[in-house]
Amino acid sequence: MADNTRAEPTAPHTKARHPHRERAIAHAVESWVGVFRRKLSAGELSWLPVVLVLAAVWITFQALNENFLSPRNLSNLSVDIVGTGLIAVGIVFVLLLGELDLSVGSISGLAAAVFAVLNVNNGVPEWLALIIAVFAGTVTGAVQGFSFAKTRVPAFVVTLAGLLTWNGLMLYILGTSGTVNLDENGLVAKLTSHYFTNDAAAYGLATVGAGMVFLVSYQNRRRRRAVGMPHRSLGGIAVRAGGVAVIAFAAAYLLNRFQGLPLALLIFLVVVAGLDIALRHTHYGRQVYALGGGVEAARRASLSVTRVQTAVLAVSGTMAAVGGLFLASRITSVSTGSGSGVLLLNAIAAAVIGGTSLFGGRGTTWSAVLGILVIQSIASGMAITDTPVAVQFIITGGVLFAAVVIDSLSRHSQEAHGRA
Repeated sequence: MADNTRAEPTAPHTKARHPHRERAIAHAVESWVGVFRRKLSAGELSWLPVVLVLAAVWITFQALNENFLSPRNLSNLSVDIVGTGLIAVGIVFVLLLGELDLSVGSISGLAAAVFAVLNVNNGVPEWLALIIAVFAGTVTGAVQGFSFAKTRVPAFVVTLAGLLTWNGLMLYILGTSGTVNLDENGLVAKLTSHYFTNDAAAYGLATVGAGMVFLVSYQNRRRRRAVGMPHRSLGGIAVRAGGVAVIAFAAAYLLNRFQGLPLALLIFLVVVAGLDIALRHTHYGRQVYALGGGVEAARRASLSVTRVQTAVLAVSGTMAAVGGLFLASRITSVSTGSGSGVLLLNAIAAAVIGGTSLFGGRGTTWSAVLGILVIQSIASGMAITDTPVAVQFIITGGVLFAAVVIDSLSRHSQEAHGRA
C-alpha cells in the first residue's frame, strides 16, 4: 500500500525560507555588540563592573546565609546606606573637578553637634536647629571652596586643614558632656525610623521612578535629534525604562513584605535624582563637567572658575551636613566620635567604586548609590555571617583598588581613541 503522507520540510529548507529575517537579526546583534564595545571603550559603561560586583556580593552572602536577601535585611540595608550615601553624593561633585574633599566627615559631625546642642541643650525648635545645622555645612564648604579657588592650593590640602578645624570646633561645641542624646520621637530621629506602611507608597515611587527615567531619556533624545546629534532609539529608551521598572517594583515588593517604604530611602532617592538632573541637564552642571575637563580651557571659555569651585565645595559641605544628621538619626545621639572613623574613607570609596573618575569630568550622582550599596552590602554580609571586621576592610579595599584600576585603564583607552 502506497504511503501518501507528505514529507515534512527539512531544517535547511526552513532556514532558506527566511534569509532576510536571519540577516536582519544578525545585523541587529552585530550593531548592539558594536555599540556595547564603543561605549565600553569610551568609559560610558563604568557602572557595569559595579553591578557585576554587587551581584557577586549578594549571591555569595546569600549562599552563606539565607537571611541576607530577606525583606528585613534588605530594608535595613536601604536605610543604612543613606547617611554615608548622601555624603558620597557630595564627594562626586568634588571628584568631577578632579579634586578631593577630606573634610566631609568632620563637617557631618559638626552639623550633627550644632543641631544637638541647639535643640537638646538650648531648646531651639527642631526644624530651626536642622536648618541652621545644614546651613553650617554649606558655609564651611563654601569657605573651603573660596579658599581653594583663590589661593589655588590643592583642594585636598585646604580640606585637610578643614578636617582638623571643623573637628576641633565640633569638640568645642559638644563641651565636656561629650554625648548628646536626641529625642527618639523627634523630627530628626524619625528620618530613619519612619516607614510608609501602605503598599501604594512603595509601588507609587517605583512607578514614578520608571516614568521619570523614560521622560528624561525621551526629552534628551528629542533635543539631541533636533540638533543632529547621536541619540538613543525609542526601543532602547523603552528597554532602559523597563529595566528600571523591573528593579524598582521588585524592590518595592520586598520592602512591602517588611515595614514598607522607609522615609530615609525616599529622601535619598529624591535628592540623588534632583542633583543628577542639576548635573546633567542644567548650565551649572555643564560648567562642572567642563571644569573637570581642564581648568585652563574653562578659563579661556570665560567660565567663572572661582564661582563654580566655590559652589561645588558648598554642595559637598551641604551634603555632608545632611548625611551627618541622618547618621545621628540612626543612633539617636551625637558624640565626640561623630564623623570620625572610616566614614570619610567609605564616602570617598563609594563615589570611586560607583564609577566616578578620579581624573575628573566623568561620573554621576547615581555612582554614589551603586558604590555605597557595594560597601554597605559587604558590611551587612560580614555582620550577618559573623565575619571579622578586618576581612571587611580587606574586601572593600580590594574592590576599591579594582575600581581605580578600571578607571585608569578606561582613561588610557579614551586617550588612545582621542576622547580624553
